[in-house]
Amino acid sequence: MSQTKVLSEINGSMWKVLVKEGDVVSEDDTLAVVESMKMEIPVLAPMSGTVDKILVVEGQVVIEGVPLMLMSH
Repeated sequence: MSQTKVLSEINGSMWKVLVKEGDVVSEDDTLAVVESMKMEIPVLAPMSGTVDKILVVEGQVVIEGVPLMLMSH
């Protein structure tokens, strides 16, 4: 089983985490929402699989390229 990092695509604040560890998701499902400059940017699943670990909490500042979650498939 391989593991994939779900990365932030933008600097902002983790507005909402929509999944929990152990959830099974499909490719392009919305996992979380990052707020940046009053815009809500969805964080999409890069592939179908299981959310293994959530590395951020709501309200946390995130930087582009920082891992938000780990997924396995």
